[in-house]
Amino acid sequence: MRGRDSGEITQLLQRWRSGNKEALDNLLPIVYQELKRLAHFQLRKERPNHTLQSAALVNEAYLRLLRIKTPQWESRSHFFSIAAQLMRQILVDYARGHRAAKRGGGEEVLSIDETGLVARGNSKELDILALDDGLKTLAKMDPRKAEIVQLRFFGGLSFNEIADVVKVSSVTVKRDWTTARAWLYREMSPGSHS
Repeated sequence: MRGRDSGEITQLLQRWRSGNKEALDNLLPIVYQELKRLAHFQLRKERPNHTLQSAALVNEAYLRLLRIKTPQWESRSHFFSIAAQLMRQILVDYARGHRAAKRGGGEEVLSIDETGLVARGNSKELDILALDDGLKTLAKMDPRKAEIVQLRFFGGLSFNEIADVVKVSSVTVKRDWTTARAWLYREMSPGSHS
């Protein structure tokens, strides 16, 4: 979604921010595929038998986007970072409900996955609740690093797109991403709080 679509999205977001509800109706068909890609990107990191599908995650995120009374979208990247944050919240809520339904389940051994974040056992299944807790802790210490992880991991944004959202250089984003990943790995590893 580059070029003409990106500029068109930004214009529609600005019109929506100004109170034009028709802009919202025009925006959905343009962003739907990108939101679905974002949802698929996030669900790919979930357990293989996850019952939540991409379309359901997009629909729930879209409903939450509609509830934002006075949107302050700055750009296409900013809009998608907010959408990624909402999808993260939905997945965390879903994981909490799933874990509560299971009643326990014991400690799980954590290992590193190919994205450099922590996954359970030898699988690529991410412990979304542990990551959410880690991100909350990181956000208290370094909000920018936590936002970069969220935009990169949950939003699938490139380093350049993240730099645009957080208003720093892409070199700084890469450095912060590397540092935050290492910190999260230590934070989420077994025995880190002993």
